[in-house]
Amino acid sequence: MKTPVIPSKQTRTKFDKAFKQHAVELWLRSGKTVTEAAADLGIDAQRLCAWRKRHAEQLEVENARLRRENEYLRQQRDILKKTLGILSEPQPNAFNGLTR
Repeated sequence: MKTPVIPSKQTRTKFDKAFKQHAVELWLRSGKTVTEAAADLGIDAQRLCAWRKRHAEQLEVENARLRRENEYLRQQRDILKKTLGILSEPQPNAFNGLTR
């Protein structure tokens, strides 16, 4: 009687966020094709492309957040400039502009 062959269960390799980001940066800086870079890192080329896409999306989200914050800070600066200008104006007389 033959014993059934049970295929061994492959475990998925999980990579942390730092590794993924570092792998994408190495690939982009190396000037190599995705296939070459993935082979050097020992991962699948499709996986590296997916990481790049996710990395680009994260950069876009961060960029949008920074643009909003920059616009808010510009508005605050402009308000402060106007306030300083108003407070710096000389008063017409010693009674702070009050007349009798």
